[in-house]
Amino acid sequence: MGIKGDAAIVGFAQYKPEKYQTAPQMFHLEQVADLAGQALRDSGLKASDIDGLVINGPQFHEASSFVPAMAAEYLGIRVNFAEVVDMGGTTSVSMIWRAAKAIEAGLCQAVLCVIPMRMAPLGPQEDPSWMMKAMRFGGHSTAYGAPEAEFDLPYGHMGQNTGYAMIAQRYAAMHGYDAAAAAKIAVDQRFNAQANPEAIFYGKTLSVDEVLASRMVADPLHVLEIVMPVAGGAAVIVASKELVAKSKNRPAFVTGFGEHLGYKSPTYAKDMLYTPVGPASDFAFKTSGLSRSDIHCAQIYDCYTITVLLSLEDAGFAPKGEGFRFVKEHNLTYQGDFPLNTHGGQLSFGQSGSAGGMSQVIEAVTQIQGRAGARQLKKCDNAFVTGTGGVMSEQGALILQGA
Repeated sequence: MGIKGDAAIVGFAQYKPEKYQTAPQMFHLEQVADLAGQALRDSGLKASDIDGLVINGPQFHEASSFVPAMAAEYLGIRVNFAEVVDMGGTTSVSMIWRAAKAIEAGLCQAVLCVIPMRMAPLGPQEDPSWMMKAMRFGGHSTAYGAPEAEFDLPYGHMGQNTGYAMIAQRYAAMHGYDAAAAAKIAVDQRFNAQANPEAIFYGKTLSVDEVLASRMVADPLHVLEIVMPVAGGAAVIVASKELVAKSKNRPAFVTGFGEHLGYKSPTYAKDMLYTPVGPASDFAFKTSGLSRSDIHCAQIYDCYTITVLLSLEDAGFAPKGEGFRFVKEHNLTYQGDFPLNTHGGQLSFGQSGSAGGMSQVIEAVTQIQGRAGARQLKKCDNAFVTGTGGVMSEQGALILQGA
C-alpha cells in the first residue's frame, strides 16, 4: 500500500500563460513533441530513456481514442506503460502518482506526463465555435441521461461559478464569511506573482480593497477571486532512481499521494464543506510519513479563493470552520511563514485548462530544485501539492521531497 518514494520528478517544461487570442496555434501532437523536448533538455535525459507515457483526455484534438499510441508513434518512442487521465484540474497530480507507481512496479524507468494546451488549428470541416459550444454550460454535461442535464441545468446551476458560490454560501451559513480574508488569499498570491516574470499578472499589483470592489460574479465571489482561463501547456518527466543519477537537477521524489472522488456536481455531495481533498491528503501524509508541520511550501489548487480555504481546512492545516482565521494569522507569500502558491497560483499565474494544475506541481519542483529566482524559499525540502477537478468533486494530493 502507498508508495516507496523511489521515483522522482527530474525535469519539466511549461508554456508561458497567454490570452487565447494571442497564443500560437499548434496541433496537439506538435505541442506534445515540443514540451517533451523541452522537458528532456531540462532533465538531462534522452528520448530513448522514456518508456512510459501519461497524457490527458478527452480534449486531444487529433483523436478521441488510441491517443497514447498516436502520441508515442509521433514521438518515435516505444512504451511499456501508457495511460489517459481525465480528472479535470487534478489531472496533473493524478498523472504524477500513476507514473511513480508504474516505475516502482518495474513497468518502466521514465514517464513523460504531458498536457498540451487546448488551442489547435481547425481543419476545413471543423466548426470554429466548437469550444464556445462545449463551454456553454461550463463543466456540466448536456447529454441525454446525464443527471446534471435533468436536475442541475434547468434550475440555473451552470458552469463552475454557481457551484463554488453555492459552497461559499453554505460555508457562510455554517461558519460565517470573512470577505476580506478571502480577498487576502488572492492578494498574497498576486504578491508572489510579482516575483515571477512568467505569470500572466506579472507587473500588476493587487489590494484587498481592489478585490472587494471588483465585480460580483456569483455572490460572494468577486471576479478577482476567480481564475482567468489562459492558453498554456506543460510536461514533467518522472524517473527511476537509476535515471535520477543521470539527471542534472535535484530530484523531487514522490513520497506521498492520495486521490478521492465521489460525485461530479456538489448537488450530490453529502456535505459540500467536507471535500475529497480531506481523505486524499490524509492518505498522502500517511504514505509519506511526514506531518503537516514538516511541509515547507503548499501549492494548493486555486481556481477560486473558496477552493483554497476549504483545501487548507480539509488537508489538515486549519481546523474546520477556522480557515479565515488561519489566512489572517499567516503570511501566505514566499516571504511569509506559510508559503502558498509561490508562483502566484492559478489566480495570478493563470489557469491553462487541464494543464493549470501542473503549474502547482512544477512550482513545487522548482522550489525543491532551488530554481525559483527572486521567490525562492530559504528552505524547501518538502512540498505539498493538490489538484481539484470539477466543483470540489475530484481531488488529489502529492507530497514531494528533495533528496
